Amino acid sequence: MIRITNSKPLSALSVAFFSLMLTFCKGPEISQMSVPRFETQVLDDDVAIGYGLAIGDVDGDQKKDILLADKKQFVWFRNPDWERFVIVDSLTMKDNVCLAARDINGDGMVEVAVGAQWNPGETTDSTLSGSVHYLIRPADPTQLWEPVKLPHEPTVHRMRWMKTGNGYQLIVLPLHGRGNKLGRGAGVKVLAYHMPSDPRKEWKLTLVDEQMHMTHNMDLLQDGNRETLLIGGKEGAKMLQLQNGSWKETDTQSWSMTDQGFGEIRKGDHFIAGIQPMHGNSLALYDAGGNKKILTDSLKQGHALACADLLGQGRDQIVVGWREPNDWGEMGIMLFAATDTSWTDFRSIWIDKNEMACEDLKVEDLNADGKPDIIAAGRSTKNLKIYWNQSQ
Repeated sequence: MIRITNSKPLSALSVAFFSLMLTFCKGPEISQMSVPRFETQVLDDDVAIGYGLAIGDVDGDQKKDILLADKKQFVWFRNPDWERFVIVDSLTMKDNVCLAARDINGDGMVEVAVGAQWNPGETTDSTLSGSVHYLIRPADPTQLWEPVKLPHEPTVHRMRWMKTGNGYQLIVLPLHGRGNKLGRGAGVKVLAYHMPSDPRKEWKLTLVDEQMHMTHNMDLLQDGNRETLLIGGKEGAKMLQLQNGSWKETDTQSWSMTDQGFGEIRKGDHFIAGIQPMHGNSLALYDAGGNKKILTDSLKQGHALACADLLGQGRDQIVVGWREPNDWGEMGIMLFAATDTSWTDFRSIWIDKNEMACEDLKVEDLNADGKPDIIAAGRSTKNLKIYWNQSQ
């Protein structure tokens, strides 16, 4: 069974962090909770690994499609018939690992970048570990796309298109620093890629940060015409923003939890949620009052996280997925919803019990009914599912 634990005091994570967070995260009071109900649709039952997901309009029909980074193929599933199309096949010798999809030029269709050559044990030789490619769409996006190889650091692990106030940049996050061993040594070089007018020509690279050792995931905080980057890793969490042409921390110190650090990290409307430690067992919530609450410590290989209002509460809930059976033989996806405005009590709701070894998940409204749906990819279960939100 999933165990929900008691609150714990916040230690090293600064209360000022959450004061800053509130400038991005104000929302209404919690309304009465709806009746949770999700209907499952299997899109693919032959996924090799399902490393990563992205959501966006691929074909310009104003419907959100699903993109998947699988072991050897990057693919997309067309909304609403969910037919599967290969974007690129066998890009590198080793596995694919991540992708980023976002409309960055305003044409109504996503631009796509991908990371591959997944070899986390090789932190020195970039020819053997990591890759970054931009994919040029054909006139018919159901056909194969043209990959453009870009420079990279070893152990490329995550990437996101980020709005900076002066266009978009591709942020690429390696797992390790170059030559780093067991999280010790050189810091992780977080790089920003600037796309030229002709993406086949040389891209400018800017160093965002190199102070953290082992990073795992990131999130973007909306702030008008630009965004703030939130990174989780071994040392904890750090926020960065492009200011007057230079990348700056949003305060004079990095925001760290040196006891465990973060694997997954996401911004909610009044909180930060994280899986601790990396590939860890705990789902932690940090609120604006400077408190830390462990919602459960019964995950195993926690690897997927999202924050959104799926139940019509007027405040975000937390969706968490893990990929291996825990001590009670349970794995899958759960939703945690606060039952009061003080964020002291939570209700846990199974979304998928034991049929989803969750490697990644996203939350998006795929059918434009105003209710966010859950999309998840399973590792050992080898599946891709939509959990349609039918909550009343």
